Amino acid sequence: MENTYTLQVAGLTRELPICKASDKMSIAAFVMFSDVELTVACAEALLKKVPEFDVIVTAEAKGIPLAYEMARQSGKNYIPARKGPKLYMKEPIIVEDKSITTEAQQRLVIDKKDLVSMDGKRILIVDDVISTGGSLHALETLVGYSRGNIVARAAVLAEGDAAQRTDIIFLEELPLFFHD
Repeated sequence: MENTYTLQVAGLTRELPICKASDKMSIAAFVMFSDVELTVACAEALLKKVPEFDVIVTAEAKGIPLAYEMARQSGKNYIPARKGPKLYMKEPIIVEDKSITTEAQQRLVIDKKDLVSMDGKRILIVDDVISTGGSLHALETLVGYSRGNIVARAAVLAEGDAAQRTDIIFLEELPLFFHD
């Protein structure tokens, strides 16, 4: 039988598989892709907790369903930071980060025109899980190239030590699993 972690979030219960992230640590894999019920419920719950905002910024790819649904429910726009420059980007701004769930260094990219569109706006940074804060820091750095104001950083889950942070809004804690 597969080892799982029972998560209760936004009024729903999900069994998350526990996956080995390193020789000494495992994580409960939280994946919102294809779980529309979970995405809708978490977006609704997060929108009740965040301050007023004008635009949502998220990282490609796992944050996109949540950011989209939060944008849909609130009627606000969202901008995904892409994993690499795209042909349509005339002036891509690139920041590198390291995530707990990604082996290699990853890049996040936003076109300068999207950054300009954030000028004077209240920015809400959204992700599915905040753990080490690497992706969050990369998103903050990208938004820093605009004249927008970050009003909050929000996620469905705060993993490990991130749950002790006072600068993020989240729905539930997600433990890390350490072993010898």
